[in-house]
Amino acid sequence: MKRATITLPDDLEQALEHFVAEQAVPVQLTAVVQSAVREYLGERGYLPSPAVLRIRPAERGSGKDDVSVSHDQYLTSR
Repeated sequence: MKRATITLPDDLEQALEHFVAEQAVPVQLTAVVQSAVREYLGERGYLPSPAVLRIRPAERGSGKDDVSVSHDQYLTSR
């Protein structure tokens, strides 16, 4: 892991402090900066893209045609 000391201009410092203060769950400044750098480098092709979630429909004839409406019932029944 690489440690770095960075200097932020006043506008970035204020924006970061404002962002951290508004979070419902406490977040560390380090985590915010790492996430921002990861996103920045990922958009430019320097990091691999995260895996894409691929949801596939059930095979035809699964016998269930109301799962999208009655999902709670299906998840709680045994």
